[in-house]
Amino acid sequence: MMASTWYDAVVVGAGFGGLATALELSRQGARVALCESLNYPGGCASTFQRGGYAFEAGATLFSGFEPHQLFGRWIRELSLPVTVDWLDPVVELRTPTSRLAVHRDRARFIDSLCALPGAPAPAVRRLFALQSQVAGALWPLFDDPTLLPPLNVKALLRHAGRALHYPPLLRWLGRPLGAVLEHLGLTGFAPLRTYLDALCQITVQCSAAEAEAPFALAAMDYYWRGTGHVRGGIGQLAKALTGAVEAHGGTVLLANRVKAVTAIPGGWRVEARRGELQARHVVTNVLPRGLSRLLGASLESMPRMDTLSRSVESGWGAAMRYLVVRTPGDADGSAHHLELVDDVSAPFIEGNHLFMSISGEADAGRAPPGHRTVTVSTHVPLTTLASLPEAEQRAYVERVQARMDQGLRKLAPEWLEGLVQALPASPRTYQRFTQRDGGAVGGVPRRAGLANYRHLGPLQVREGLWLVGDSVFPGQSTLATAVGGVRTAASISARR
Repeated sequence: MMASTWYDAVVVGAGFGGLATALELSRQGARVALCESLNYPGGCASTFQRGGYAFEAGATLFSGFEPHQLFGRWIRELSLPVTVDWLDPVVELRTPTSRLAVHRDRARFIDSLCALPGAPAPAVRRLFALQSQVAGALWPLFDDPTLLPPLNVKALLRHAGRALHYPPLLRWLGRPLGAVLEHLGLTGFAPLRTYLDALCQITVQCSAAEAEAPFALAAMDYYWRGTGHVRGGIGQLAKALTGAVEAHGGTVLLANRVKAVTAIPGGWRVEARRGELQARHVVTNVLPRGLSRLLGASLESMPRMDTLSRSVESGWGAAMRYLVVRTPGDADGSAHHLELVDDVSAPFIEGNHLFMSISGEADAGRAPPGHRTVTVSTHVPLTTLASLPEAEQRAYVERVQARMDQGLRKLAPEWLEGLVQALPASPRTYQRFTQRDGGAVGGVPRRAGLANYRHLGPLQVREGLWLVGDSVFPGQSTLATAVGGVRTAASISARR
């Protein structure tokens, strides 16, 4: 690759924020190069191979697949070779004393909550009525990213036309979801609190008591907003998007680690394993600490990045179990997603709370006939890991993984009876699989506070240098990072 070759944009990192930026720019006719350190795309939402089996890098579900939503539109418009299976129940929450199926039918799920012993049904219905109003105001911003910053006159007029949708948000700005539950008299209804704590931990990355209420109320719609299972693994969507980038004239360079990004007259120089690239814009799908390393600049010299990095590092790393199991005799052929909580009175971290994604029979290439691959994840505090010497970190992670095994055997024993292989993974291992600094997951925890609304658009760090991913608004899910990439592409196109 010639150093004199200029691109409109070089995208560093093929997570979904980088994939979306590269795809949208290439569709608009820009000359784009996409560089990825790994030999497969997807970042935290990837599917990797080990020992002849294919595992999801992280245990999770993915939204945005309805025909009018971003991923659904891409699949339809670009004829992507991606099949989505609609599961029912979407997920099952298990504790030592209960099982709660989250059905695809929202009303059916609410009815099941209201039918539980001791349920304050009128208050539960009031909560979901408020939640529906907030979700109805916020989810259309994901369905149509042109409603998100940067805003043009047309978008502002459309927001003016939607003005009546926004007042339900105002009362709860800067306040936690816990305050909403207290207001409605629901703090004592344990099954609801368990469900919300589990949901908030995997969506807004903190407990319901801490979570910024508008974010959490919108996240409560997650399972009903085009959420499904990508056949073959989420990596199939990532691969299809890289193919779409190439089909629109973009250059995709996998196994091409970027070593440095340097400002030059008129743009930026990108030094990578397979050569040097030059571009007017560089879009980095990395964490703030990774960006500082690429620039050769300290975080302290970039105050906004330093603040953002501290926020990310107040969050979570991932401890994992990658399992190969024989399919239980009474299991159907579909994929399954389970959420397990061993002790509902303890924090939903460190092996006490598990998310479990199980492949289906139709997931070709994931496992041989009669077998399934399973990804199990739990959150561990990055601050705890950082406070421990390296030798103690290993012992700490081993304790977490032992608790993970305990929870699996107690709450999902049918999936452990035919265990064939178990691969443990620490945050450091997860970093190798995803290239995430420190094995961090989930971006910035959305704890209550008005600071969540300080930066609501694409993040330009320096002229022509952009940051995308789950640490940048709107953050926190595969769909959200992709939407952020779309808006970043719009900002770059406006400057071309």
